[in-house]
Amino acid sequence: MRVHVADHPLVTHKLTVLRDERTPAPTFRALAEELVTLLAYEATRGVRTQEVTVRTPVAEARGLAIADPKPLVVPILRAGLGMLEGMVKLVPTAEVGFLGMVRNEETLQPETYAERLPEDLSDRQCFVIDPMLATGGSLIAAIDFLLARGARDVTAVCLIASPEGLAAVERAMEGRADVSIVLGAVDEKLNEVGYIVPGLGDAGDRLYGLV
Repeated sequence: MRVHVADHPLVTHKLTVLRDERTPAPTFRALAEELVTLLAYEATRGVRTQEVTVRTPVAEARGLAIADPKPLVVPILRAGLGMLEGMVKLVPTAEVGFLGMVRNEETLQPETYAERLPEDLSDRQCFVIDPMLATGGSLIAAIDFLLARGARDVTAVCLIASPEGLAAVERAMEGRADVSIVLGAVDEKLNEVGYIVPGLGDAGDRLYGLV
């Protein structure tokens, strides 16, 4: 498993504002979208391309285009929706699937309540997006869904992660798939109820409010 932490002052600045408990939801949503676009530059560094030739007003020019089959972006609902627009702005030809997961606050394990994914993901590059990699349970379950449908190349994009969550994903994926994780930051630890410290609170609630 490969882990890349984006070391850029704009990433750190936007994360700092996201962490501030005084940041209102509209600002939080806008910053999350901007931040995932910055992270997506690193996440898509290995995206598959093919050579194409186009004609400029002056002459022919060789270039690259995203290859088929197109990448698949999979937000984990509901908080992952806040990152979707930032991702597809960068890769507008990508297709989008959905996984609805919620964490059981007693067991800290993910429970799946909805999914909308292609049946065959063979040869597809998949990008899972979720703001928080806390215990790792939701991300592991999401990757398991993708692997069960033939995916072998999966990249996760998360705003922040805990060391415990990263270790859990690495153990679960060892020898099974080509998995990369792109992050804005790795925080200190998980607390006793499975929240990242210092973290930024419940990303879903801060994006959309309490429901």
